[in-house]
Amino acid sequence: MILKTKPLHPTFGVIVDNINLDYVTKENLYPEIRNLFEKHSAVLFTDQIFSEETHIRFAKLFGTLENREEMATNSKVEFELPKVSNQTNDGSVYGEFDIETLDLKGNMLWHTDSTFLPVPALANIIAAKVIPSSGGQTELVSTRAGLNNLPKKLYKKIHNKKLWHSLSHSRKKIDPDLAKKEHIARWAPQKWNSILKNPITRENSIYVASHAFKIEGVTEVESEKIIGDIIEFCTQEQYVYSHSWKVGDVLIWDERAILHRGRPWPYSEPRTLASICVSLSETDVLALM
Repeated sequence: MILKTKPLHPTFGVIVDNINLDYVTKENLYPEIRNLFEKHSAVLFTDQIFSEETHIRFAKLFGTLENREEMATNSKVEFELPKVSNQTNDGSVYGEFDIETLDLKGNMLWHTDSTFLPVPALANIIAAKVIPSSGGQTELVSTRAGLNNLPKKLYKKIHNKKLWHSLSHSRKKIDPDLAKKEHIARWAPQKWNSILKNPITRENSIYVASHAFKIEGVTEVESEKIIGDIIEFCTQEQYVYSHSWKVGDVLIWDERAILHRGRPWPYSEPRTLASICVSLSETDVLALM
């Protein structure tokens, strides 16, 4: 089957709206989807009836499911499908200034998922479940496109350098108490190459995030300015794709080459996205990180 696609954004991404993800297997359609993922960095599927079972099965085609509890405790922990949500267990919503909502506001900084983990992520596979009446978009930019146009003076400041990443660093920008929460403070800083080469397309991208706080060999103060300048350049309006969610949307992006952020919504209304990150493997560039 030939997948019909149309552009998601002029610089990256495609939309696929003629398949049912329930029927994707390792042999059927996944090779074509993986090719689109590697080439375009983001793939949007529309009008999906996407059960948790299908979500997990589909994500496993990309690799090992990211299980943070298992990673943190170094012990076997049953995988639970993560939810990006302001809903409580009884269906009500957290207040705008509750610590849980502040944690969600951390996702409104331009970031790459999981750069602070011992094993970073290859992909995020995310599905809309409950959508508010307005707002709540997810915005994406390609750091391949950003790198292609990055001023040389900025490029030279990160060329052949590593960046340190910390979840506490990004969360303290939202609230100092949030950064001290156990599920955030437990992650020790990690150091990764600032430029990654896709092993399939051979294209380079900038590997950066709001979690990044120091450039190898540069002071933290100067590092934060350089990192901020790079993120600001990559996230200029002409590079941004803003996705307004509809139930049935499934969006995949390449964590090696995409920055993203959430947008505000009326916090008195529920918003829930089901999100599975897939961990990098050696063949996905982990060995070159």
